[in-house]
Amino acid sequence: MTLNDLFETIKARKTADPTDSWTAQLLAMGPEKCAEKFGEEAVEAIIEAVKGDQTALTSEAADVLYHLLVMLASRDVELTDVLDELAARQSRSGIAEKASR
Repeated sequence: MTLNDLFETIKARKTADPTDSWTAQLLAMGPEKCAEKFGEEAVEAIIEAVKGDQTALTSEAADVLYHLLVMLASRDVELTDVLDELAARQSRSGIAEKASR
């Protein structure tokens, strides 16, 4: 499964019955809750990175990616737009890109 496939599944859950899908439940709680869950998962990934537990970090990283996609879907931001932004940044150095913000 690719991130694109996962994102399409998440978007399809926006109209699913929340009693049948965790993703539908999360989306039904609104963008603020989706953002909160993303933040929680990011913190958990940071903790595992600091601890050095590769297995736990791998699991938490998957959670972070999933919750990022849910958060994007909750605000109708397309994954392709995010990927296009990353592609545009490839031609600039990270230092110059950060300075331009």
